[in-house]
Amino acid sequence: MSFSSAAKSELCRIPLKDSCCMLAELAAFIYLNGAILFSGNRKVRFYLTTENVSAARRVLIIIKNLYSINVGIYVRKNRRLRKNNAYILSVPQPAQAGRILRDTHVLYTNESNSIDIYTGIYPQLVEKECCKRAYLRGAFLSAGSISDPKRSYHLEITTRNRKYATELTRLMLFFDMRGKIIERKGNYVVYLKESEDIVNFLNVVGAHGALLELENIRIRKDMRNSINRLVNCETANLAKTVNAAVRHIENIKYIDECIGLNKLTPSLRETAELRLKYSDASLKELGEMLVPPVGKSGVNHRLRKLDRIADELRRKGEI
Repeated sequence: MSFSSAAKSELCRIPLKDSCCMLAELAAFIYLNGAILFSGNRKVRFYLTTENVSAARRVLIIIKNLYSINVGIYVRKNRRLRKNNAYILSVPQPAQAGRILRDTHVLYTNESNSIDIYTGIYPQLVEKECCKRAYLRGAFLSAGSISDPKRSYHLEITTRNRKYATELTRLMLFFDMRGKIIERKGNYVVYLKESEDIVNFLNVVGAHGALLELENIRIRKDMRNSINRLVNCETANLAKTVNAAVRHIENIKYIDECIGLNKLTPSLRETAELRLKYSDASLKELGEMLVPPVGKSGVNHRLRKLDRIADELRRKGEI
């Protein structure tokens, strides 16, 4: 089971309690995943389609709890490889379907007394914080997905309506989630890319098991990245130290060939001889060998001076 499917299965196990929250969750599901059929005399029917059997069962229970009606459910077998079956929930009775669509504010009567589809999130549906959470849960169950956090951090909810997408980001913003919108193949995708926002979303909708798994993966990835950065830093420092030691030795040998080390001051000569003798020693170790001992900065100062002497000799040789 994918991470996204596991998160949805967990959400479908959340107990159904308050009718206001059930209505908000149902409204999101119908708006994002429903198909409405209009007929004469202002009659309507609707059906819902999902590939998640747990989500289909949850919507079925919500409708039964709120309206005490029987809902038809059908399974459409998918013969294509790697494609899931589709579960279709149908409310064929116009009176029952119309009531549900009006209660969820998917449909409303406009100024010309005609039935129309509401194009956003009806404010009264999400007045309470618990209903806001339920609405986001329904939106994710019906049209959302989340990538495997082992590969990337990405959560998205797809809608066909730009206004609805904007209002969905505002609903997320109530919980300090920074949702963004992109257009993809004629649809509008509300997405979260930051791991903190995705963790927050999972917490808000109640997917605490998925949240803990994501956090564990994130901690392991952060630790692995920290170790890699540390190793890279140490490798770079080691390479820098080795390159500096090679340069010092080459310069000291050049000085010895040109004028001889005995022409140097006693302190520089002692440092040069120790550097040649102990090519693998660190600056600290070289400093401890000197008489009297010298700190790392003192040894570095002497070696830089030897570098300058070698550079001056090279310039004179070129002239």
